[in-house]
Amino acid sequence: MFQGTGSGVGKSIVAAAMCRILAKRGVSVAPFKAQNMALNSFVTHDGLEMGRAQVFQAEACGLKPDVRMNPVLLKPSADSKSQVILMGRPKGHYSARNYYKNHEHHLAVAREAYDSLAREYDVIVLEGAGSPAEINLQKTDLVNMAMAEYSQARVILVGDIDRGGVFAWLKGTYDLVQKHHKPLISGYIINKFRGDVTLLEPGIRQFEAITPMPCLGVLPWFNEITVDQEDGVFVQALNSTKGQVNIAVIHLPRISNFTDFAPLAFEEDVALSFPRLPEQLGKCDCLIIPGTKATRDDLHFLKENGWLDKIHSMARNQVVILGICGGYQMLGIEVRDPNGIEGAPGASKGLGLLPVITEMEGKKKLSQTATYLTCPPFSLGTPVKAEGYEIHMGSTWHTSRGENSSLICTNENGTIVGTYLHGIFENDELRRNFIDFIRTKKGLKPVKKARSYKLFRKKQLDKLAEWMEKSCNMQKLLELVGL
Repeated sequence: MFQGTGSGVGKSIVAAAMCRILAKRGVSVAPFKAQNMALNSFVTHDGLEMGRAQVFQAEACGLKPDVRMNPVLLKPSADSKSQVILMGRPKGHYSARNYYKNHEHHLAVAREAYDSLAREYDVIVLEGAGSPAEINLQKTDLVNMAMAEYSQARVILVGDIDRGGVFAWLKGTYDLVQKHHKPLISGYIINKFRGDVTLLEPGIRQFEAITPMPCLGVLPWFNEITVDQEDGVFVQALNSTKGQVNIAVIHLPRISNFTDFAPLAFEEDVALSFPRLPEQLGKCDCLIIPGTKATRDDLHFLKENGWLDKIHSMARNQVVILGICGGYQMLGIEVRDPNGIEGAPGASKGLGLLPVITEMEGKKKLSQTATYLTCPPFSLGTPVKAEGYEIHMGSTWHTSRGENSSLICTNENGTIVGTYLHGIFENDELRRNFIDFIRTKKGLKPVKKARSYKLFRKKQLDKLAEWMEKSCNMQKLLELVGL
């Protein structure tokens, strides 16, 4: 089990690397994180919702995502509330206090999911959340040391040296772990190291005299491997200035499913940016309004920060504007939430660029979807396959046709587009058509030839495994899982 000295230290990536290493050795291995807090989620083949981090780890194992790998998912919907997803199904919005009142039930759900996976796989690579040293949460812990104790996992602490003070962070974490859990800690890994590792070795030797934890590896900083990371970290990692086609994704306060845009960053002719404010927007050939966990709140953010005039100006100038999920809802005439599903009850005027109205509903739409699209900018004359998944609370209706527009809506020339399909850019031909549509509008020749994003992901996972194997004591790590 990989636990961290804090959030964002890289334990998700290290766990994925370990999954890949074991899978490449022919080991039957699966990932597990009892409780995940993230706005980045995925829908499994059986219509259940889980965190994207475990989807990435499942991919590293060569497995299809399974909701048992992440039985409890918390999706923050306000500063003090989260939507609680148990075994892939939404159970409601709770304050932290009310969530912890159901701790015993959540603990039982997590353990049952773990037991079910453990019966099917020889090795489970577990991931913790935040830090086990958060002493105010230790009584209601179900994801860190409580899970390690239940599964009898060997715990490896991951620390981030790039932030500074890594030894103090590791020592403090070890000291604040409850006494009866300390024997579970089998070592530590230092992540995000830059420079000459021999300069760090005196510190590692000194640290051996202070704590009983051995150092199991020093992982170097990397820029050449593309992996799914923590929410804010991943958004920064996707920024790219390399290409001729400038695509900007508005960095909404409650942006969700930002992995939708990783395939765009993969394309060599795309420069991708995530401006929060209009004044941060440089050259722009396409503007994307992404998904959000709070559509009306983030719509208010756009209006309050000058985006409304900017977006309408871009629309008049035929700049391609795409809204995905919550962004699609914002592009319409109105967003209604009479029952306060996402916040205070009421209605908000939309951007008015598409003739649709959305009404929030209590039942969440969760499904994998496959269809063929014939409209620009995704199709350039022939039908193109579009596969992805839907996660949304609202129903969207076309005002003039009086019919459900749940999947996609465009204007006549394909410059204003809304869709509920997450993962849409993972479709190679569709992604290439979309970029070529923008290239043609810009006066550039279309590239036409699509690259395989799936093959690219596979190569990145192999590079991630090699990154860990080169820098860690693999003999010791393999011994810890009985190999």
